[in-house]
Amino acid sequence: MESSSENLVKPLLNNPSSIKTKSQAKQLHAQIVKTRGSRSVSLATIILGIYSDLNLLKESLQVFNNFRYVPTKAWKSVVRCYSCNGYFRDSLACFVEMRSWGKLPGSDIFPSVVRACAHLKELRVGESVHGCVIRFGMESDLYTGNALMNMYAKLQVSLHDCHVFDEIPLSDRFDSHRSSLGQDSEIGIDDIGKVPVLYQGTRNELIRSEKSHFESVSGRRVKNATGLDSVSKIFQMMPDRDVVSWNTVIGGNVQSGLYEEALERLREMSNAYLKPDCFTLSSVLPVFARHVDVLKGKEIHGYAIRHGFDKDEFIGSSLIDMYATCIRVEDSYRVFNLLSEKDDISWNSIIAGCVQNGTFDEGLELFRQMLAANVKPVEVSFSAILPACAHLTTLHLGKQLHAYIIRVGFDQNIHIASSLVDMYAKCGKIMTARWIFDRMEIHDSVSWTAIIMGYALNGHSREATILFKNMQCDKIKPNAVAYLAILTACSHAGLVDEGWNYFTSMSRHGVSPDLEHYASIADLLGRAGRLMEAYKFITDMPIKPTGSIWATLLSACRVHKNVELAEKVAKEMTIADPGNMGPYLLLSNVYSAAGRWKDASKLRTNMKKKGMRKPPACSWIEVRNQVHAFVSGDTSHPYYDQIHEALRDLYERLKQEGYVPETSEALHDVDEEQKSDMLFTHSERLAIAFGIISTPAGTTIRITKNVRVCVDCHTAIKFISKIMGREIIVRDNNRFHLFKHGNCSCGDYW
Repeated sequence: MESSSENLVKPLLNNPSSIKTKSQAKQLHAQIVKTRGSRSVSLATIILGIYSDLNLLKESLQVFNNFRYVPTKAWKSVVRCYSCNGYFRDSLACFVEMRSWGKLPGSDIFPSVVRACAHLKELRVGESVHGCVIRFGMESDLYTGNALMNMYAKLQVSLHDCHVFDEIPLSDRFDSHRSSLGQDSEIGIDDIGKVPVLYQGTRNELIRSEKSHFESVSGRRVKNATGLDSVSKIFQMMPDRDVVSWNTVIGGNVQSGLYEEALERLREMSNAYLKPDCFTLSSVLPVFARHVDVLKGKEIHGYAIRHGFDKDEFIGSSLIDMYATCIRVEDSYRVFNLLSEKDDISWNSIIAGCVQNGTFDEGLELFRQMLAANVKPVEVSFSAILPACAHLTTLHLGKQLHAYIIRVGFDQNIHIASSLVDMYAKCGKIMTARWIFDRMEIHDSVSWTAIIMGYALNGHSREATILFKNMQCDKIKPNAVAYLAILTACSHAGLVDEGWNYFTSMSRHGVSPDLEHYASIADLLGRAGRLMEAYKFITDMPIKPTGSIWATLLSACRVHKNVELAEKVAKEMTIADPGNMGPYLLLSNVYSAAGRWKDASKLRTNMKKKGMRKPPACSWIEVRNQVHAFVSGDTSHPYYDQIHEALRDLYERLKQEGYVPETSEALHDVDEEQKSDMLFTHSERLAIAFGIISTPAGTTIRITKNVRVCVDCHTAIKFISKIMGREIIVRDNNRFHLFKHGNCSCGDYW
């Protein structure tokens, strides 16, 4: 019987890789103990190697703890097993202890040790291990080289000292822990996390002894070199390279923003007769997204289809991102629909793509579909969808998402908290936005910018300037978006001198003004009535003015009734953006406001001949979780009769309070009574009337409008807020207006 067992055991010992399961390994172990006893070091080493290759950490440690004298192969097996099971501290500690016993490492252990350094962000220890690799002549090993490149790519640029061994408690020898575990002791997860420990001196000794080899050999260590420099040096020195090698260096270039270098490496990879795999393609697709090069992206897409990679989830998500960044969201949607398996990454990619391209309703619908598909939202899901709630001012949905975020414990995630600040601010709930901001443990440039812009849009410009100063005191350097927020605050409050000072200080702080910053200054000057200064500022810009910048000045010309300059600006605007109907529409309104009806009519006739149609002014209100839309003069709403009656009643009460219609805002050549009737049915008034008859007394009414609120409606809404005793929040295409007790938060400056 023993001879039969021996015949079964011997071939398995000669070919340990044939053992594929835990049960097979344990059966073999039992047979060896039964037939040969448990004292053979060589057999125990083979069994330990089998357990280690199967990632069976508990069983590996039980065998390891029975050694009186630990052979080199046993040390290596435990180091690898720790690393493969994610116990990276223990893997490194075991490696250091192994070296302290004078055991020589080899190419079969270095990849695991380097991987542990990468995961723990232990750059100094990683460099020391690299020195050990050089010392023992293992730098030409393919797998070790790949692991080293991966480590330097992950730990490149601005790594602070975050040494995990600083947190490991002092202890005596590693064997003190081994002796505390008996042969038959059970090792739980808590035990695994504790073994082994080593004292700080051993780590420092390793760093001193091995790092010197790393720094001295052939000048391979360059002072102040980045991680990417090390990646490139290792790559160049490797005698053999596989797809993983190329993927690592390409990915490192992409992460560092070296897009041209990444594409050059891709071409070199093809010349080396190596085919890119799904990881290669998912690395380079962001390059084409960054450069908005959809044609090159489509070439990669075609390659993926030909080689069967297009159904891969990583490739699918990268393609979705690439097309969305290139403003081809319909192509993103096609890629998404063709994915056979949709994980949270692909769902979040398509949702973010829709939101980034302004298709907010589609983004919300996809979010609902994701929930219906039982895909659990993760942190990035909320960062992607909350901006849709902000832009659509769907406060009820934003609150529901906020409640879910709190339940799952994501509320302290800095990206989600910043999105919540932005969402509440853009829904007119600036105090809620501030409460969330104040509760954040850490503030970054995004969160500061969100709250500053929130105050700016809600008409609290002085608070915005105070927050901007507080951000600087918090050692957060303002970026381009932060400067745009503070310039917006100055523009909305008429703070011309302050705004100009902020603008001129940008270059001193290393921020180059772009078109949006120039547009903000033009808007600032235009709102303040300094039209000629604004015109000179735009014409003297170092950047070619766009139609949108001229449009800000043309709108100011209308407000300040400067017809002559308006004609001049409209001409500049048509040159900058020939297909835009904006100059015709705005100049027509300027003519109408000035009583030049023939000129206005002529412009509108030209617009019709060119096939241009004015988009209707539209206002939205959300009542009982349903959005209702109104256009000027709308009679299609099911409650139109009640709305009309409420408006008539309001009109009489407004007149009693002293309201006089500003008929110059009715841009049609009709009599005064007809002009009053036209103003009476502007879209925001219809929405407000519906809100009054559909909600309890005292409820805040929130309106969103797609164009600027006219002067007459602004005046009327102030009266309505006083008469009805309600807060009315109107968000037009430029800012928020909070009407309360007959006043507006904008101070009549908009």
